[in-house]
Amino acid sequence: MNIDTNLITYLACICFLFIFGKIFILPIKKILKLVINSILGGIAIFLINLIGASFGFHIGLNFYTSILVGILGLPGVVCLVIVRLLI
Repeated sequence: MNIDTNLITYLACICFLFIFGKIFILPIKKILKLVINSILGGIAIFLINLIGASFGFHIGLNFYTSILVGILGLPGVVCLVIVRLLI
């Protein structure tokens, strides 16, 4: 192999890595955002339950509330509080 062929091969590999990196990094960012929102929402629900225990107020921390808060973020926690107050 000569220098031109090696250079073309290296450039093709670099382009290939950029394309695969772009394809796989977007879903990872979305999943990471969902996980971070779920963790923050879980902490918020825990704090609401901790403070609300003296008032008899409790929001269940389960898979469904975690997913709701993960998708909506902290507005999901507010939505759960409003629903709990109405029920």
